[in-house]
Amino acid sequence: MSKRVSRVVRRREFLQSSAVGIAGFAWLGTERRGAAQQATSKNDRHAFGLIGAGGQGSYDAKRARPFADIVAIADVDSDHARRAKQGVGDDRTELYEDYRRLLDRKDIEAVIIGTPDHWHTKICLDALRADKDVYCEKPLTLTIDEGKMLCREVKKTGRVFQVGTQQRSEPPHLFLTAVAMCRDGRLGNIRRVQAAIGGAPAGGPFAKTNPPPHLNWDFWLGPAPKVDYIPERCHGSFRWWYEYSGGKMTDWGAHHVDIAHWALDKQDTGPIRIAGTAKHPVPLEHGMPTRDDMFNTATEFYVTCTFADGVELVIRHDTDNGVLIEGDRGRIFVNRGRLTGAPVEELKERPLPEGLLEKVYKGKKPGYHMRNFVECLRDRTEPISDVYSHHRALTTCHLANIAIRLGRELRWDPKAERIVGDDEANGWLRRESRQGYEVA
Repeated sequence: MSKRVSRVVRRREFLQSSAVGIAGFAWLGTERRGAAQQATSKNDRHAFGLIGAGGQGSYDAKRARPFADIVAIADVDSDHARRAKQGVGDDRTELYEDYRRLLDRKDIEAVIIGTPDHWHTKICLDALRADKDVYCEKPLTLTIDEGKMLCREVKKTGRVFQVGTQQRSEPPHLFLTAVAMCRDGRLGNIRRVQAAIGGAPAGGPFAKTNPPPHLNWDFWLGPAPKVDYIPERCHGSFRWWYEYSGGKMTDWGAHHVDIAHWALDKQDTGPIRIAGTAKHPVPLEHGMPTRDDMFNTATEFYVTCTFADGVELVIRHDTDNGVLIEGDRGRIFVNRGRLTGAPVEELKERPLPEGLLEKVYKGKKPGYHMRNFVECLRDRTEPISDVYSHHRALTTCHLANIAIRLGRELRWDPKAERIVGDDEANGWLRRESRQGYEVA
């Protein structure tokens, strides 16, 4: 890569020197202040419930506070619920262990869901059927079939559904600008995208013990198999167990693979061939971990996903975290800190067309992710991170995991949403739920 291509466009330089910065970001200085000033009238404020009040759930609730009151909080860990009430609620905020009691309340318009991944789909389905709008954290699903269920239910109910892939929204909108450059043909025909998402930790063996009194461990497990309590299976580190998540492939893949699909304008389709290699911290037999006391998701991986038009999407653990988009007229690199490449530098002399960022952002002024959700609650339009496009991007992540766990190439029919000629692999499109916690 040339020095010109590798030069970093820092935020201040970008805003000062680029015409797209002037056109697209002039309002950013007042965004935080404006958010706090919005929805101050009691009649304009919404009533939200928070389900899953750990770190990310409470963070999302804080972002909602300029627009909504958090009137109820549900969490199977009473310590989480109490801390969240202190941080995002008030004296009137009710606490529940069972989220279904929260959903029974008619005064709650929308819910924020920040539970571990294996609970997302069931709670989302229950919330949609209770006539609630939904903001749910990523990765949205544990399986491909769960995503199909959610797409059907959102279409059936007509509820507003925002997935917490904040990279589509958060200032200074580097990812949005990168996608707009692709739409404007600045890279020519895109041939390859690389999503570098980092590796996952190895850990264990861990000791089995009794759960703490403030945690309902059986309810935390929910749809997942019944197992003894291990602290490392739970808060924070649950994502390194295939029983509850998909490891880095879905945790960060939900962000960067989503951006790759968006940049390629393949939000309603998927690859046709998926193949790769991976390293797991425990041996697998027929794709299943052989130990129950160690992290088991892939620590290293390199997967190539090929679309019908020959474009490749590579998902890898190594290299600098971010998305590298390669076209026949240039390439750009984007992550949460920088947007670089010769086509970016050319924006100074040849800015993006006026209004293009808003067009890519579904006709709204780009802003914070929660603000976009609230705007869509009011005008009943589709949020920037809709369930349908997220399902497609996450399907690619799930297929990558299936391929590396089974150790073979997969052929995928994106229209039928089935793996071609591989009955065993198709069995991985869904999982059995524990009795009493069925996802359906």
